[in-house]
Amino acid sequence: MTTGAKIETKPFAGKRVVVRTRRSLDDVLNRLRSVMGLASNSDFSAVLKDHPNEAEFTQEVEERFVGKSGFMLFAVFDHSGWLPLFGIKPRVVRLILGNPLLAITMIRHDITAGLFAPVELLVTDNPDGAGSTITYVLPSSLMVIEENKPLLDAARELDKKLAALVAHGADE
Repeated sequence: MTTGAKIETKPFAGKRVVVRTRRSLDDVLNRLRSVMGLASNSDFSAVLKDHPNEAEFTQEVEERFVGKSGFMLFAVFDHSGWLPLFGIKPRVVRLILGNPLLAITMIRHDITAGLFAPVELLVTDNPDGAGSTITYVLPSSLMVIEENKPLLDAARELDKKLAALVAHGADE
């Protein structure tokens, strides 16, 4: 059955960043969390009720939710509980993090950049049991698939902020 919808496929090549550290998974997670704020979508809905304009919303988000890193943690998916059922022993934790005030710097240049904001980190135990690995996809490699200099500039700033956060979690 045809709906009349036009389907278009646009290939792109994401760049995966892999950072290995001797720090344990728990240590990395604690270090990352120590410089991130914590927020949820319902938090932003509540802020919008009391602060319905851009300036007030921005100030409230910065004061209440943004951590020292410029990010806030939105969600944690710990796959470690069910993976052993399938013979996978290393712990695996996925973090969803971002900041709407960073996201808007990209989304204003291309609404589809919202597909990759917030960003994600995957923290895993190293297979040899020594340390852990942080893996993420470079945001600019996902968001910018056509010529768009303002978007590219904003996405590269996000790349830098994310790399600094990861370095904080992994530095030995």
